[in-house]
Amino acid sequence: MDTELLATLTQWRRHLHTQPELSEHEHGTAAFVQEKLTALGIPFVAGIGGAGIVATLSRPGSNRSVGLRADIDALPIAEENDLPYASRTPGVMHACGHDGHTVSLLGAAAILARDASWKGTVQFIFQPAEENGVGAKAMLADGLLERFPMERVFTFHNWPGLEAGTVAVHDGPVMAAGGRWSVTLHGLAGHAAIPHQTRDPIVAAGHLIVALQTIVARNVDPIDAVVLSIGQVSGGVVSNQIPPSVSLLGTLRTYRPEVREAVIKRMRSIISGIAEAYDMRTDVEILSTGRAAINTRAEGDLSVAAAGMAGLAVRRDLRPSTTGDDFSFLLQQRPGAYVWIGNGPAGPGGELHNSRYDFNDAILPAAVGWLTHVAKLALTEAPGA
Repeated sequence: MDTELLATLTQWRRHLHTQPELSEHEHGTAAFVQEKLTALGIPFVAGIGGAGIVATLSRPGSNRSVGLRADIDALPIAEENDLPYASRTPGVMHACGHDGHTVSLLGAAAILARDASWKGTVQFIFQPAEENGVGAKAMLADGLLERFPMERVFTFHNWPGLEAGTVAVHDGPVMAAGGRWSVTLHGLAGHAAIPHQTRDPIVAAGHLIVALQTIVARNVDPIDAVVLSIGQVSGGVVSNQIPPSVSLLGTLRTYRPEVREAVIKRMRSIISGIAEAYDMRTDVEILSTGRAAINTRAEGDLSVAAAGMAGLAVRRDLRPSTTGDDFSFLLQQRPGAYVWIGNGPAGPGGELHNSRYDFNDAILPAAVGWLTHVAKLALTEAPGA
């Protein structure tokens, strides 16, 4: 990548960082992407599954096709960085680096548009609503794969703690299937000094919290990785009242579908049992917003080769993460690979989803280089070859 393009991409990335938008509200970000694609002379279709955009470059001489995806949404996190390009939207920030992913894909499009050495079709997918897990499904429901042919798909995520510019490629699972769950226990409110006249949902919630933690420890094969976490407990407004209800909100992460089904079955059994024991009425919702992201072997190998062509170091020894990404829905439909590109040392506060995180602009050449080369390699042979 030449210095002029790097400077441009850095400027674009920092602009997007100042203007973060939440999932399903990425209208300004989508307009920015469309503006840059227009300036680059790359045709695109907007409004796919919401704010989704697909830009297409085609060259005669080959019927091969490939999709490259970047996520464009931000998170409901208040930024604490003292940066000239810090978020200007209260309570919202690019705490996961999707601003960097977006401009990396724009950079790859810019380079491939002026590179005459390849043949076939490249689809550049700018996907909204990754953070809440609905964007990929919405684009697929809007005919993504039927309207824009692609034999296989690739994406990357920046990875704090991995050496800057190093590409990590997994054999098989990369990220877990995610999903939020919530439970509300409805008891009977009353005076805290007369507890026998109430049905206390706080006590029931305490037992439920402890019981749910036994599922991973006692109902899951230790060989299977499962995370069942409670991220929010809410209930009560005053010290001398037993509240009418208590709500728990959490997340469930798994790799194998059959393990997920077994854990959810056990969750429902425990919730029902504790509700009965403490005479509670319950509202229960357990959502599966994603699937495990699993690389296909040939596309993983191709990703390694692309990294080598881009002059990047490769790691194949990293364990998968229990984080999730709805790119898994695309991988369910097409062979492909999801790689990590090192963001450099995380440091205190530099982790993903942290209020002090920032995408490392120095890895833009690595990200653009990998995307460019993986697309060109994918167009030289059929999937699985």
